[in-house]
Amino acid sequence: MGRHKQPEIRDRILDACVDHALRHGLPDRLEPLAAASGTSARMLIYHFGTRDALLRETLRRARRRQRDFFGDLVSPRPEEPYPSTLRRAWRVMTGPAGRPYLTMFGRLRENAGQQLWPGFSRESTTDWLQPLEDGMRSIGRPELATLVLAVVRGLIMDIETTGDVSRADRAFEDFLAALALVAEAPETAGKRHPA
Repeated sequence: MGRHKQPEIRDRILDACVDHALRHGLPDRLEPLAAASGTSARMLIYHFGTRDALLRETLRRARRRQRDFFGDLVSPRPEEPYPSTLRRAWRVMTGPAGRPYLTMFGRLRENAGQQLWPGFSRESTTDWLQPLEDGMRSIGRPELATLVLAVVRGLIMDIETTGDVSRADRAFEDFLAALALVAEAPETAGKRHPA
């Protein structure tokens, strides 16, 4: 009779693979993931089936971690004005704690890693909308969540391309200043009117 797979071992291995991938990127071979998880390439295949299946699960778990982490960062806090929440979230997202996620998923958007997660670009465009909408609702402008998301994503792409964090930080501060003005304006400001 064959051994039964143990979900807790598989789960531990997957967490170790995610930790490794966030530090070093997705490897081309199984051996770095085997070493990081304290097992063998053969055991990785036993638990996950194929290299690509393991990489897909690694990406999905990393994305779940990122959604939880970043989602908490951009969630409104009763004691804090929402622009301050966004400022703090931006610093953490683009700082040492958030950069591994940005690097991993930036690479996924750019290259053949899309084969591991078809539809990633579309999903990753909208998965932050709800917490941002909740936050913008706290200042009476939930409809601006898409604008906030577009600015954050655009500046993150700028950082990934140029490495110029200080310029992106200044641009985000300018955006927050403009956002404060918009939040104070009547809700009809900026709405389209028929010609």
